[in-house]
Amino acid sequence: MAETTITQAQYEQLMAKLARIERFVDEQERRQRERDELKQDLIPIGNQIFRLAIDELAEIGMDFQLEDLLFLLKRLLRDIPLLLKALDQLEALMGLNDELQRLTRPMFNRMVQALDRMERAGHFALAQSAWQSWDRLAQALTPEDLARLGQQAETLAALLRALTDPALLERLQQALALLQAAPAEDEPPPSLWALSRELRDPHVRRGLQRALRLVKTFA
Repeated sequence: MAETTITQAQYEQLMAKLARIERFVDEQERRQRERDELKQDLIPIGNQIFRLAIDELAEIGMDFQLEDLLFLLKRLLRDIPLLLKALDQLEALMGLNDELQRLTRPMFNRMVQALDRMERAGHFALAQSAWQSWDRLAQALTPEDLARLGQQAETLAALLRALTDPALLERLQQALALLQAAPAEDEPPPSLWALSRELRDPHVRRGLQRALRLVKTFA
């Protein structure tokens, strides 16, 4: 019988295969140890969960039926397409919300800037003062006063239209300027002769006539 001769290369290949097998066995043993350790860690947790489940089911008592749980599971399985559709709609709504936020963010920024300009211009302070004035006016007036104002609405409207006449406003401004202008202390009072000469002016006489009519009206 011929002897089998193993060359050096074959010997090295054989040793490399044995090394790989040894590493594989070590890896399998390591994984087995990890699984055993995980099992040992999960057993107490599972026991605790099982005890909690038993306690919860004991509290439920006779209200819990296994048929109800099976019915719920079957209902969920049948409604999976509806659930998926609802999830799709929810995702679409979330995308729409993101798009709305992207579109409304510049509008919100412009609105904040406009409100800031109004505040710096004093619009809010003016509105607050107007509201306070309106509140005081509402407290001062009675429903009877408002009713009388309503009865005289046409007269008040005619008065407002007259006050918007530019010529009348100009005369009122001139009259106010004359009333507000204080005479100089060293200015002598006009004499009767000077006043009589002013009466020769037709404008002065017409003004006195209107003044007398105004006095008669108030009288």
